[in-house]
Amino acid sequence: MFHLKLFLSLSFFSLAIFPQFNSYAAEDDVYDFSWLDKDKEVYVLQNRKFRKKNKVYFGGTVGRSVSGAFIDSTEGNLIAGYFFSEDWGLEFSYTNANGQLNKTHDAVNDQGAVAFYKKIETAMTAMLMWAPFYSKINTFNKIFYYDWLFGVGVSNISTLDNRNEFDSGSIDADELTSESESAIAWMTGIRFYITQNWSTRLDFRATHVNTEFTLQGGDTEKRWNNYYNFNVGLNYSF
Repeated sequence: MFHLKLFLSLSFFSLAIFPQFNSYAAEDDVYDFSWLDKDKEVYVLQNRKFRKKNKVYFGGTVGRSVSGAFIDSTEGNLIAGYFFSEDWGLEFSYTNANGQLNKTHDAVNDQGAVAFYKKIETAMTAMLMWAPFYSKINTFNKIFYYDWLFGVGVSNISTLDNRNEFDSGSIDADELTSESESAIAWMTGIRFYITQNWSTRLDFRATHVNTEFTLQGGDTEKRWNNYYNFNVGLNYSF
């Protein structure tokens, strides 16, 4: 009983002499463990340094197709978006593409066959964006912050195809046919932050459209046509 009273008395005494204080660590707090390594510092990892909630952003990217069997395509994208939370947002983009016939197309023609192709000219896309991963990497003693983004949505695309080449009686065999179609679109990308306003982005984008293909002999059938592109660009947010 004596020991219990002594312990309680010492506890109250220590609280009176040494009151408790709450400590908080900010993102820019640094702990210097000089006894461990004079060249090392331990940074406190806490909240996000670059935030997206309630921010509008504009940007642009340029890219290259990695899916065309008979077309090599480059594209430019104008992008605008808004994040209504740190994880969720909306993004709208306009794409203008320039596709050129490649060596595979020429090789098929050299065999006396006709290679059917359908290339995207323009696309307008709306996506729901999800940013579940936020991280940082230390490279060359410099910390880089980045988001890993995912998006899914719909596109309205304008395409050109060479279906007239399959009609031997057509006087417009060399003219391309234009169509406007609806498509499914998705993307994944990484946004590297430079400042609070500027960031770079690296995107992989895909577009899938169920379209009519022209077969040898002029017959047609429905098939999924898939377009994949790598893009790199710049964002400005405010």
